[in-house]
Amino acid sequence: MNTITIATYNIHKGMSALNLKVQLFQMATALQQLSPDILFLQEVQGENIKRADTIANFPQQPHYQILSEHMAYHISYGRNAQYKHRDHGNAILSKYPITTVHNLDISVNVREQRGMLHCEIQPSHWEQPLVCLCAHLNLLEPDRKKQYQIIMKYIQTEIDPSSPLILAGDFNDWRKRSQENLSLQMDMIDAFNGYRKAPKTFPSRLPLLSLDRIFTRHLNILTAKPLKGLPWQKLSDHLPLYAIIEPEKNCK
Repeated sequence: MNTITIATYNIHKGMSALNLKVQLFQMATALQQLSPDILFLQEVQGENIKRADTIANFPQQPHYQILSEHMAYHISYGRNAQYKHRDHGNAILSKYPITTVHNLDISVNVREQRGMLHCEIQPSHWEQPLVCLCAHLNLLEPDRKKQYQIIMKYIQTEIDPSSPLILAGDFNDWRKRSQENLSLQMDMIDAFNGYRKAPKTFPSRLPLLSLDRIFTRHLNILTAKPLKGLPWQKLSDHLPLYAIIEPEKNCK
């Protein structure tokens, strides 16, 4: 009764891997069938006027709104990258009500606008709210090291150390350095640490790189796995990660 299911997924702005086909509605259907309690999404399109004008079936509405309505979930959106006619960012969707706390700017250069969305969610059968952090980190390791420091400082100063916490998203961590920067220094657990190695999630059709992560604190990981095969390998350029979790006894 205390378990909840979560998934993290870079949805590639609702497009197929090579940007040839709109896949948002297929993604929404696949996620609805998966039916996780909480979703951590990256590269969520807010607005893209150019694509809406040039691609026949590209949605006019913000993608987070479409997903929320299609799945009947609560939604929080954190805009990270904003340009003249388009924007995108992270989103958290939940079967339970969401309180948006902050959208933290973790950009460390002018080329990549990145963020971490901080929400709190109260599962109906938990005594404590769950802190949810959805992040998208830079492509280069020196930049990610700076972002680890920003994230760690934020967690240390803004979040109750006794709160159950999930930090999930696209870490672009192909060198697999996030664990030594976050797990060891912040007493967080890599959800896949008990499974020997981080799963490969990119590119979705033939996964070669391990880019996506789920870290937790004061939670037990019952199951953790990448979602392989159909339909996922034909949707975004990333595969989702999925986990079943429960609170530690003292966090119920």
